[in-house]
Amino acid sequence: MLPGVFASVWRRIRDFSGIGGSSHLWTRWIVLRAVGIVYCVVFAGVVAQARVLVGPRGLAPMGDFLQDQLAQGPGPLAAFLRAPGIFWINAGDGMIAFVGWLGLAAAAALVLNLWPRMALFTCWAAFLSFVSPGQFFAATQPDQLMIEVALLCIPFAPAGFRPGLGEASPPRPIALFAVRLLLFRVMFEAGIAKFVLGGALWRNLTAMDIMYQSAPFPTILGYYDFHLPHAYHVLEIALTFIVEIPAPLLAVFAGRRGRWIAFVTWTLFHVGIQLTNNFGWLNVASIGLGFLFLDDQMLADAARRLRIGRAARFLARPPVPAPVVRGWRLWGLRVMLGFQFALGLCFFLLADTDLARVVPGPVARAANGVFGAFRSSNGYLLFGNIMTSRYTVELEGSNDGGETWRTYDFRYMPQQEGRISPFIAPWYPRFEAILQNTSVVTRASPLFPAVAAHLLRRDPDVVALFERDPFPGRPATMIRMSIYLMKFTDLDTHSRTGDFWTKEYRGDYMPVMYLDEHGAIVQAG
Repeated sequence: MLPGVFASVWRRIRDFSGIGGSSHLWTRWIVLRAVGIVYCVVFAGVVAQARVLVGPRGLAPMGDFLQDQLAQGPGPLAAFLRAPGIFWINAGDGMIAFVGWLGLAAAAALVLNLWPRMALFTCWAAFLSFVSPGQFFAATQPDQLMIEVALLCIPFAPAGFRPGLGEASPPRPIALFAVRLLLFRVMFEAGIAKFVLGGALWRNLTAMDIMYQSAPFPTILGYYDFHLPHAYHVLEIALTFIVEIPAPLLAVFAGRRGRWIAFVTWTLFHVGIQLTNNFGWLNVASIGLGFLFLDDQMLADAARRLRIGRAARFLARPPVPAPVVRGWRLWGLRVMLGFQFALGLCFFLLADTDLARVVPGPVARAANGVFGAFRSSNGYLLFGNIMTSRYTVELEGSNDGGETWRTYDFRYMPQQEGRISPFIAPWYPRFEAILQNTSVVTRASPLFPAVAAHLLRRDPDVVALFERDPFPGRPATMIRMSIYLMKFTDLDTHSRTGDFWTKEYRGDYMPVMYLDEHGAIVQAG
């Protein structure tokens, strides 16, 4: 009895690992198109905002950061390992625009299935160049996910310039296993971070009672979801637990049925998040990666159940063995992918204070010092801890010596009482998102005075980041930064006033900045 059970489980593990003889040509095609589409969104944002954010005259110049890294020593190699990327060659406006457009072209080529391996490498190198040194490109979890996805998809993708479906180079089992293992880690590590390592909010079943209020850009559906009964939010937590812990285990140990369960629950989970919050491309990328759990036969079976016979015949593909390669090349790929996974596990352990103790000090220093800045192997602790309060820093200007003040309104970030964020995902408004993230830390961020200084200089590119210019005539000569505690209104208040938010003034975030009699920018105190 037991040998039979073990044999069945082992067969399912082998199937998950890509050794079961299934075809994955169509599922690979779908996943790579999804990755390409997400990277198109990523680089569209880079092209739109990179120059004003990290250009030589931007808010956080990348060139200055790289020079600071070089000054820290002990040499150019150490500086490069702390901030790897293309911009060591040049960090001027022209190079920033070139790398952004190069990444967008590579993403479009990936969507069009042109030289997919080179397109993925270009996306990886270009986006890493922005993420590793820039304060506004500061490696959020969605950023890290896309960098790691691009790297692991290179051996997964078909070879050639116009590979079509890739029958000539089907995915090798080790490459399929690597990308499936990444998806498993994103799911399972996020669940462990919430329900094992996370804060009290997940353990006492109150996390979803405040999640929508503290999300960066909650939608109107998130507002109404926030006001549903506590029992409903407990069901949301139960669904989160099922999706992130049992479901990925079923995908590994329960064969195709388990992988269908994982895929369907994972997809519905992220559709719900996408409708109620705006987490950039995170949910779209997660849904696209979910297709890794499927194979061509599963797609054909689904088409037959939906009575789409022609599609079923089209999707059904007999397994094609991968071409034989020399042993050293195959073992080299296995070693590299195994090392990448070990690094990811290491970074997951290091992300938690208690778990970090099991990582030997030399290993932790080597991992962080040599590989950490490459963002190509990560631990995923998505929303393990949730902010219990929402704070927003407003920039307000005056052109009459402080008698009257006008607000610089953000385009998407919650700020006005009567406005809620629109549905913008998978677009990621990086400028506002990074300011929101830095406004909740205890130490004041240098990004806010940088923004204030550019507004005082009347930099048109920075002014254009806001919804409108509140000083179209005589420009502001003073900028103050005020911090507000923001909470959702109750439904009765919203019905009477139309307001979604209440704002409570909590003081000055930083001292006032102004233009002195010589036109120089000065900070009070």
